[in-house]
Amino acid sequence: MKTVISLGRIGRFIGAAVCAASLSACMTAPVVQKPVTPSMEDMLAKASQASGAGQKEQAVTLWKEAAEAYPADKTPWTNIAQTRYEAGQYGDAIVSAQEVLVRDPNDRLANSIIAISGLRLSTRALSDLSRQNNLSGSLRTESQDLAKLLRESLGETVLVPPAPAPVAAPARNTTAAKGKKGKHKAAEDSSADPFNALK
Repeated sequence: MKTVISLGRIGRFIGAAVCAASLSACMTAPVVQKPVTPSMEDMLAKASQASGAGQKEQAVTLWKEAAEAYPADKTPWTNIAQTRYEAGQYGDAIVSAQEVLVRDPNDRLANSIIAISGLRLSTRALSDLSRQNNLSGSLRTESQDLAKLLRESLGETVLVPPAPAPVAAPARNTTAAKGKKGKHKAAEDSSADPFNALK
């Protein structure tokens, strides 16, 4: 009978030891705390400071971090689009401006960046194609249609006005006697250029 009692006590002791070990393991587990995200204002201020110091790429990285932390806010994307546009990186400016429009479809700055960047990229491409003499067929027709649409949108008849031709000074008549023919020619010249009389 004594052996049965001592095994019961040993069993209880082992059970208590196992429970104590389990509880102590739970208590010593590290508690992982989520890092505190800085406010949007702090993130934007830090990025603006980097941009003001001429560290544009660092500023873009900080704005991207802000965009990731606050995905519904358009401000970081607006700053990135503006920075890329000013650097002449028009493709990246368009992509960032489109991110702004996802958040605010009526944003005028984003629409302007997309329109102007697109025109600048198109102008470069058309210039390269013209230089290579490869603008033909459907590309040429489509380019002409787009230029017409752009002219109509701007209310202009010509997108890029031609350079003014140099005006040659008219030869002065040194003969003292002027006949009917000379007077008639002078009248034609003055009607062609109203400023001839002022010369």
